[in-house]
Amino acid sequence: MKHIAYLLAGLLPLLAGCGHKHVIEIDNPSDIDRNEIVGIQLSELQSVCGQEPVRLLAADGKEIPYQRTYDGKMIFPVEVKASGKTSVTVEPGNPAPADTLACGAFYPERKDDLTWENDRAAYRAYGPALQADGEHAYGYDIWTKSVTRPVVAKRYYEALNIDKSLHKDFGDGMDTYTVGPTLGGGTAALLDSLGNIVYPWCFSDYEILDNGPLRFTARLTYDSGETRLISLDAGEFLNRTSVRFDSCDAPSIAPGIVVHQRNADGYTLVPGECYMAYADPTDNPSGENGLIYVGVVAPQADSMYYRPFDEPQFGESVGHILAASAYTPGSDYVYYWGSGWDKGFMPDRETWLKYLSDFNTRLRNPLTITIK
Repeated sequence: MKHIAYLLAGLLPLLAGCGHKHVIEIDNPSDIDRNEIVGIQLSELQSVCGQEPVRLLAADGKEIPYQRTYDGKMIFPVEVKASGKTSVTVEPGNPAPADTLACGAFYPERKDDLTWENDRAAYRAYGPALQADGEHAYGYDIWTKSVTRPVVAKRYYEALNIDKSLHKDFGDGMDTYTVGPTLGGGTAALLDSLGNIVYPWCFSDYEILDNGPLRFTARLTYDSGETRLISLDAGEFLNRTSVRFDSCDAPSIAPGIVVHQRNADGYTLVPGECYMAYADPTDNPSGENGLIYVGVVAPQADSMYYRPFDEPQFGESVGHILAASAYTPGSDYVYYWGSGWDKGFMPDRETWLKYLSDFNTRLRNPLTITIK
């Protein structure tokens, strides 16, 4: 479930009155198969069906789960073949309970971590308690998963109450990624006039806006005047993130991925398709922890390049790959970042690169939705 497509304004009122079935047709203009989350304006749907509950049915008659989001949409998954189309029927009725595939929580007991997950991976942003300790952890952390069920709450509980390490795989994945004073797995930062990274620190406040079953959304604010809006959908390998700085002197912005000495040449830059990728060997490659494939899709990028440190830093980090864009204060910078694990749901580098390329294709060719 990938890029988000929205109904064209004003179409739903063309449907018949309440109590009837209504059909939404989704067309795929691209030459790749699509399996993603789409959204419709809830207010438009209610103008036709009122406030009554509805069920969504796929073309084969199976019920489709859905979620109402904080910004007034109904989102649900669809599958559409390349250059094909499918339909979804909306009918009155109580929907079946949906499995929770995307969720997150704030963990003050673990130094104010905000950690979220879907059925592919988990991610962590560091909060004010960690910053108060003086620890420099600028970037997003990645937790691997090899199961589709939520695991984060259980891992925290076991780590804090029965001394079960977060850094060992007990059958569903682990925390085996090194962040430290770097941009980690895809954090965006300002670049000064010399191209130096202006590192963010830990968030000062947060708000969870959506919490499953299909989408997690959180807003993070920073003392620097930065705001981040992060969304992760079920089935997706990438987070959608919108970054805004109220004011700044830096002329550029760039999401970055840290590169470690253990695989210093393991990155790929594809500016023409707006993506960059890195195969991270984990913080314990000798422990057979596999590879974490990290990626960024940056549609606004003007350039992509590797910027080394003068000497290896924390965790043998040797530099970053960056996707730089000009930035105007007060504007929203949107990009996508995330990961896959070769012991989970991303078997190899070639599959990861194809996924990132296809993701860019989806962004450029959104699904179209009409009412029949």
